[in-house]
Amino acid sequence: MSANNRVPRQLAAPEPTWFVDTDVVILGSGAAGLSAALALRPVRDVVLVTKDILAAGSTNWAQGGLAAVLDPNDSIELHVQDTLEAGAGLCDEGAVRELVSEAPTAIRYLMELGAAFDAGDSSGEIALTREGGHSHNRIVHAGGDQSGAEVQRTLDESVRLAGVQVVERAFGLDVVTGKTANGTRAVAGVRVAMLDSNGGVESVGIVTARAVIIATGGYGQVYASTSNPPAVTGDGIALALRAGVEANDLEFIQFHPTVLWSGPEATGQQALISEAVRGEGAILLDAAGQRVMAGVHPQEDLAPRDVVASAISRRMSEAPAGVDDHVYLDARKIEKFEDRFPSITASCLAAGIDPQRELIPVAPAAHYVCGGVKATLDGATSLQGLYVVGEAACTGVHGANRLASNSLTEGVVAGTRVGRALSWKLPEEVSTVDEDVEGALIDSYHRAALRSAMSRYVGVLRTPDGLKAAARILNTLGANASADVVPTRKAFEATNMLTVAIAVVEAAHTRQESRGCHRRTDFAEPRTDWMRHLSCRIVDGRMEVSA
Repeated sequence: MSANNRVPRQLAAPEPTWFVDTDVVILGSGAAGLSAALALRPVRDVVLVTKDILAAGSTNWAQGGLAAVLDPNDSIELHVQDTLEAGAGLCDEGAVRELVSEAPTAIRYLMELGAAFDAGDSSGEIALTREGGHSHNRIVHAGGDQSGAEVQRTLDESVRLAGVQVVERAFGLDVVTGKTANGTRAVAGVRVAMLDSNGGVESVGIVTARAVIIATGGYGQVYASTSNPPAVTGDGIALALRAGVEANDLEFIQFHPTVLWSGPEATGQQALISEAVRGEGAILLDAAGQRVMAGVHPQEDLAPRDVVASAISRRMSEAPAGVDDHVYLDARKIEKFEDRFPSITASCLAAGIDPQRELIPVAPAAHYVCGGVKATLDGATSLQGLYVVGEAACTGVHGANRLASNSLTEGVVAGTRVGRALSWKLPEEVSTVDEDVEGALIDSYHRAALRSAMSRYVGVLRTPDGLKAAARILNTLGANASADVVPTRKAFEATNMLTVAIAVVEAAHTRQESRGCHRRTDFAEPRTDWMRHLSCRIVDGRMEVSA
């Protein structure tokens, strides 16, 4: 679409002044990264690098829970079919079957580590609920709507007890590469910037390792309105792209249908109203009091997220009763709402809404990335020694649209698998090769324009003119990249956000159909000739997309 699409080939930073060697270095501290670290110990020495504190990522904010077949009336086959249906023809069925088959074991593993999931009736069995796209109750939850926080707490404590070296306020900049004995390009470690409490760079060093695991999550903060916390800026995906690794399906961004609407000027992280609320019986209404999902899908309010988000967006565009920026969630018939959803209740009350007596204003917001760095469920990529797990990876499990609550499960399963595999065998040792690549950054103040453009033009419903406008804005921002920009956490993040945003726009423009959570107004239906993946890759400093 654009003749530019230029992105920095490396993040500009001071020269390294220190060196550390380990077996495996992990970037990211959510469920996937922590699960990998735990599975690696005590066999391997592990350094876990996180740019903030351990609990700053998306895992801690996950409300719904983890999907797994634990009900005797449910089955692995039904969970597989639900996942494939949500994925709209782009799932890798083999990867889906592996994930779904290992999910129950992952839940029991977390319980062995001390996770306290909510119990059901007096029998003491785990309580199971249902979310959009699921044909049976199979969502395990904790503290009502604090499932992610419980998983994060459990893994945090276990990782520290296991002797993992955790380095907080450390930013993974770029991988260091080298050659194996037979001349194959491979990972030799990662450049890391140590940050002060304000995000300034204190020093830069190199952590050499036989394996680097990226577990940095998605890129929700590329959008002005998102359910993701501030740390989720696409760092690992951008790092992998700069290393020459492909990223697939980046156009498929799941917009959670029901994020608390806080007014037309609200930006940044928005409070999530979990899909589990609809699972317990809440329904969507427009400002005129008409149901949004009636007649749209057989599962109505429990339809897959892409269907619900699209239906809400279309209804808002009709401006019923003059309201075009939100709809309402009616949860007033849910008994003991405050006990079942304490975090959501607190968010609503903070906004002046009593969810047990009033309608909750909601709107879609960027929530989850279905694509990512092309990897197997064991984390392996095309670059020897580089592994990617969790939301940063595209394993084929989610296809064009993730089934609710499969993501936390995937993080634990994939993280454990890569950790176990590297415990058994590490990649070949690599001799470092100096690559003379000039780094660059964009100023952090460009973040506002970037995020505004992505929300305005690359949201739930995408137009050809909007995508072109977004590309023009992003390329203008990219033209400001310079080695003279002061290196800070915010500048590193802004540059990574730009890299990912350019890839998203190019992929969204290239895919001329509507499928899953990619919706084009000019191509309203899926097309059989587009039942394929798009790959983004940086070639000579330029973002390229291929089918």
